[in-house]
Amino acid sequence: MPVAVAQADLDGCNLRYRSGMASTQTLIDLIKVELKSAGISYAQLARELDLSESSVKRMFAAGGEMPLSRIDELCRVLKTDFAELSHRLAQPTSLRLELTLQQEREVVADEKLLLMAICCLSQWRYEQVVATYRLSEAEATHALAQLDRLGIIELRPLNRYRLQVAKTFRWRPHGPVMQFFRENVMQDFFNGGFDGDAELLMLVHGQLSPGMARELRDRLQRVAEDFARQHQLDQKLPEQEKRQFTLMMGMRCWLFERFAHLQRPSAVTRALKG
Repeated sequence: MPVAVAQADLDGCNLRYRSGMASTQTLIDLIKVELKSAGISYAQLARELDLSESSVKRMFAAGGEMPLSRIDELCRVLKTDFAELSHRLAQPTSLRLELTLQQEREVVADEKLLLMAICCLSQWRYEQVVATYRLSEAEATHALAQLDRLGIIELRPLNRYRLQVAKTFRWRPHGPVMQFFRENVMQDFFNGGFDGDAELLMLVHGQLSPGMARELRDRLQRVAEDFARQHQLDQKLPEQEKRQFTLMMGMRCWLFERFAHLQRPSAVTRALKG
């Protein structure tokens, strides 16, 4: 496995990498991930480095160069060192797409562990969780340690963490967690009026080709990713400027059972086959 070896150029003393190894941009991307995991905004980082926020943004922009002296300062802020960053660059990325059935059973068996798992997947900070829910610091810390053991997060000092799951991670469709949601959450969710500001509930039914159905599914997946991305961007806003929203989407080849007896057998067969 190639190990990234840093070397300084003689002109600007900017960090570069040997051909075939990790690029400077890869390191910058890693540092951005580390900052997000630590809950450090560009504004906070600018204060730590005694720079303007615009200077920090330029530093992390695509194509930007990162002086070695700045790397050291960033490591100080992140409470790590360059050797650790290099080690992370050399590690292959292997993010979980789902948990095993046994792991899901363990998560759903403990209400507070499930709550912490949901909060971590939404990338809440430890302080946010404790301030919002009736979890003691000891309970929250214990839950984070369990999620680390299960491979959902990598626990860091000061109860910071890094997600170890892919963006496409999902609970098993017929697993213990989704069963818990079906039995305990979905009815409560759909009992709402969906008539508040920025709320919407729609039911659209129609016939589609399998190819178009897959295309629409992929679009819905991107909407969910946009939701998660905006959640991250809005973390820097004051608490009083944010509200909690939940996005639930579903699409399946399905006939409403209540009307099934009114359809001719041939029509039911065609609908189920798509």
